[in-house]
Amino acid sequence: MTLIVHAPNVHHGGGRTLLLSVLNAAAAQDSIALLDARLDTSSLPPNLVLERFRPTLLGRWNAERRVRRLSQPGDTVLCFGNLPPLFRNKGRVVVFLQNRYLFGQRDLRAFAWRDRWRIRLERYWFSQRLDTAAMQVYVQTASMADELQRETGVVARVFPFIPTETPSTPDPGRVEPPEFDFIYVASGEPHKNHRQLIDAWTLLGTQGAFPSLCLTLDPKKHTALLHHLQQAQERHGLRITNLGTVAPTDMARCYQRSRALIYPSTLESFGLPLIEAAQRGLPILASEKDYVRDVVTPAESFDPNSPLSIARAVSRFLRQNQAPRPVLSGAAFLSEVIGATTPPQSASK
Repeated sequence: MTLIVHAPNVHHGGGRTLLLSVLNAAAAQDSIALLDARLDTSSLPPNLVLERFRPTLLGRWNAERRVRRLSQPGDTVLCFGNLPPLFRNKGRVVVFLQNRYLFGQRDLRAFAWRDRWRIRLERYWFSQRLDTAAMQVYVQTASMADELQRETGVVARVFPFIPTETPSTPDPGRVEPPEFDFIYVASGEPHKNHRQLIDAWTLLGTQGAFPSLCLTLDPKKHTALLHHLQQAQERHGLRITNLGTVAPTDMARCYQRSRALIYPSTLESFGLPLIEAAQRGLPILASEKDYVRDVVTPAESFDPNSPLSIARAVSRFLRQNQAPRPVLSGAAFLSEVIGATTPPQSASK
């Protein structure tokens, strides 16, 4: 039996981290991996057989034809890039689904037009080529499995996993105070919700609170978002630092430099940084969403669509929260109105 890992479209983010973990384990078996040419494979064992494909329509077409030619009866084809094979093949097919935009009702208006068309094409591919009688689908959280079955009828198996090299206990070597109050480990796609987070920091600034925040946005891919951040910083003096893209080997140091993880994403299949932060002992402030509580219990939660809710959660965590104003009677209100509009008595009277 040969294991064929079919991942010609995975090269960054949490998908890359999980894929590299699987590929390191696959090296101990008779296996071959069909990969995106952009994926950094320097950490993989030299005995793993790799084939690379360019991130173009022709490259993807060639990858799909290649997996059909390679697969034989008894082989397992692990589709790690969300989509089932374009062509039928002779092997047993397993689809690892991480992209929640491929099913259900999703608002795509915040995406650039190229990304909208790509997602629509992938949704069509997923719906047309997924054969539940011949394929097994895996997801990583119960809430995603429930939504998938509700929206499509597909019954998926739930199997969460993380890279084995992730430490399971807080790093005892950290003795100096953290550099940042919060870190948000995320790329800049619309569902990652950076604009609401920046707006929440702006609101905190107007209230005289200036917690520090660390971001990991690629300056080449998310110029518009970083321009929005720069404008907010110039107007309100916000303490937000963007480290840019961080290599997986350097991520542990980023967590060590931070006091807590904040995670305002509105949609996730897993949320690997939540697991990473929890295993390093970092408190977590996160969206009140099912995907969060599938994997961790946050110290504070908030409505990710409300900058005010995010700001209040940050204030609670920092022990800067103020009690809400007391609710008084109608008579007290009338007294306030009358007192505010009655001119002061003249001293000559």
